[in-house]
Amino acid sequence: MSEKSYILKRRIKASLSKIPYIIFGFLPIRKNKIVFSAFEGAGYCCNPKYIAEELIRQEHSYGEKYEMIWLVNDMTKEFPKEIIKKKNNLFNRAYHLSTAKVWVDNARKNYGTRKRKNQFYILTWHGMIGFKPVGRLRGELFSKIAELVSKDDAKNVDVLLSNSDWCSDVWKNAFWNEPVFKTGSPRCDVLFNQRNEKKLEIRKKYGLSEETKIVMCAPTFRGGSQNRERKVFAETGTIDFLELKENLEKKFGGEWIVFVRLHPQLALRGISVGNDVSKGIIDVTLVDDMYELLAATDAFVSDYSSAAFDAALLRIPVFLYVDDLEDYVMDRGKLLWKVEDIPFPMVKNNDELKKVIEKFNKKEYLEKLEQMFNDIGLIEDGMATDKVINLIKNNM
Repeated sequence: MSEKSYILKRRIKASLSKIPYIIFGFLPIRKNKIVFSAFEGAGYCCNPKYIAEELIRQEHSYGEKYEMIWLVNDMTKEFPKEIIKKKNNLFNRAYHLSTAKVWVDNARKNYGTRKRKNQFYILTWHGMIGFKPVGRLRGELFSKIAELVSKDDAKNVDVLLSNSDWCSDVWKNAFWNEPVFKTGSPRCDVLFNQRNEKKLEIRKKYGLSEETKIVMCAPTFRGGSQNRERKVFAETGTIDFLELKENLEKKFGGEWIVFVRLHPQLALRGISVGNDVSKGIIDVTLVDDMYELLAATDAFVSDYSSAAFDAALLRIPVFLYVDDLEDYVMDRGKLLWKVEDIPFPMVKNNDELKKVIEKFNKKEYLEKLEQMFNDIGLIEDGMATDKVINLIKNNM
């Protein structure tokens, strides 16, 4: 199917999708109703989760009442009892979005979603400081249909969250004039406020001693070289997790274990690493919320994931393993950072990773981190969720 034909098909589908929204638009808007979603129907995770958690806490503490709906693809996913989960289909989207006062999402809504007057839509996004160009910054690599979907959603957005001057500038250049509010990232609050609690909780969950140190490896998803199967330990150009574990133990001491978190899209393709606790490897790909795990970690390895910048808020070592940088830039577009401005050691193979771990200087690393945070005007302080809750209450 040609691009022109595909776009026509999507336009027709979007127009038909508006019909149930128009019908349900005659129903009254329920002033205390909030509809959540994440990653187009994924589980209980990311920024929307932490906003919902605080609303639940306030319900219990102050007797405030909210009707909270979560649109989810897999109805077996577990949610707090205070949240009503609904299958993420057109009927449920149209009914619940049409009758809710507030929408909270971390990604673009479906093409054809119709918002009513006096409804309030918070787009939290799913990665603020990052490497990857998004939206218009992708230039010719940004498809026409992606642009149509983004523009259709942008006109509905009342608040687009940011955590820094750098992020606000990127949003203005990448997106379509959504109102930007600097609040910080709700999902990062746990890194400030519950670090010790999560360190103990996660180790207990996985049967680890309190002294065990954790390194999380979390590659992002992309086209290009990751269209082929990437076999852990075997294929040249992938991280050797056993060697990584040994190198960290030699440098920092203690017993280390590797949490491997592949992008969910890779998991859907059947690509996995499998658990081998005896060798110190645990696959945490299918855990909905990465940030409770991240709060418990002592080092972080990624490639182009914005989570690298989030992990750095913990002031832990962050290493970038970029074995396909040239392919990635061709597929995704030019990175938003100059390599020399990134405080994280960047390597292309296991030998280089071993060397940067051996030479890691904590004092120099922390100085570079603080300089970067100051330069970009970062405002992450563990209070982002409170700021978003205030926005919600002021508009309910």
